[in-house]
Amino acid sequence: MDGWDIAQRWNEVRAAVPAEVQVIAVSKTKPISAIETAYTAGARSFGENRVQELVGKHEALTHPETGQLADYPDLSWHQIGTLQKNKVKYIAPFVGLIHAVDQRSLLDEVDKRADANGRKISVLLQLHIAQESSKFGLSESELAALLSDVDTGHWPQVEIKGLMGMATFTEDRAQVAREFQSLRKLYDRYRDSFGWDTLSMGMSGDWQIAVDNGSNMVRIGSSIFGHR
Repeated sequence: MDGWDIAQRWNEVRAAVPAEVQVIAVSKTKPISAIETAYTAGARSFGENRVQELVGKHEALTHPETGQLADYPDLSWHQIGTLQKNKVKYIAPFVGLIHAVDQRSLLDEVDKRADANGRKISVLLQLHIAQESSKFGLSESELAALLSDVDTGHWPQVEIKGLMGMATFTEDRAQVAREFQSLRKLYDRYRDSFGWDTLSMGMSGDWQIAVDNGSNMVRIGSSIFGHR
């Protein structure tokens, strides 16, 4: 896909998704040129699911002398895939948001690496809402237990922004809607107490259902960059 197509697709997506909903442009496997084109068209938040690829792209866009994204000052990197604890250190200096936190031990590591880098790191807690066992996430009871520790001061360098979840891959739109509704209820239960502002649900194939059920952040890849 050439640059004109990416820019056009970004504009179409941005026009279709309500203005109050943040769009994460999922750029995994795509070249730097595709990210540059999408950025020029207006995209600012880019999602990657592999740490090595994320670090490589960050370094490719970073000025060698200043260490800053000189030509892309408001670009934000999102780690959207499963994150292994031993790889947190590589993204801790610059990552904007870690999407899929579903283990206490991962929070321990993010907190440790955030402290070492003199910054706070924002995360989303992933809930298991799908029927598929292959998808990851906390259960409702695990979320409650984890939040009780947040309330007592655990992980001071971690800023939990809200929740995320992935629905079952199915043509049954009613089922997808029910799964998103279940996550919305949990988000509403806790958001005021913990100051949350982000409910991340929905991808290229189901973002409209997600937005209809309260999502304010969607992750869209193929509709912008084409199929992989």
